[in-house]
Amino acid sequence: MKKLLLALLATSAVAGAAQAQTTTPHAYIGVGAATADNQTTDSYKTGAKVYGGYQVDQNWGVEAGYTDFGKENNGAGNVKGSGTYVAGKYTVPLGDRFSGYGKLGVAYNERKFDNGLGTHVNDYDTGLYGGVGVEYKLNEKLAVNAEYERYGKDKAFGAKADVYTVGLKYGF
Repeated sequence: MKKLLLALLATSAVAGAAQAQTTTPHAYIGVGAATADNQTTDSYKTGAKVYGGYQVDQNWGVEAGYTDFGKENNGAGNVKGSGTYVAGKYTVPLGDRFSGYGKLGVAYNERKFDNGLGTHVNDYDTGLYGGVGVEYKLNEKLAVNAEYERYGKDKAFGAKADVYTVGLKYGF
């Protein structure tokens, strides 16, 4: 998590320097509420998402983010999980304020199980990440978005790989 935050800050700093030279490219950060179905309990749990990126031009950009899938008791013990991703992003304007986008990259996922009796199971994997979404600009700097994301393959326990997110993005 610390490495991801450091990478986001570095990206923002570089983007800020590049932005001084041109007005089209820009950096952004965002927060969101993400929800995924749990494998065992078949219930949705909402967690937090933080992300940042750099939009190279009107269409192309790169984005990195961290999603906390929350903690849930599945009957046998507590399960918590998270996912981190880096992806290329392609955006298509759909008018003055609306746009659609797709993301493709790589995700690193963690699932941890603890039954409270000394049994701990950790599951880590790296896989393909993809997402599609829509965005609505509230003004020049602020936008709301909704997206579907896929964090690799479904897991043996914890949150499934399909994630739905609603967020707020701030552009620099």
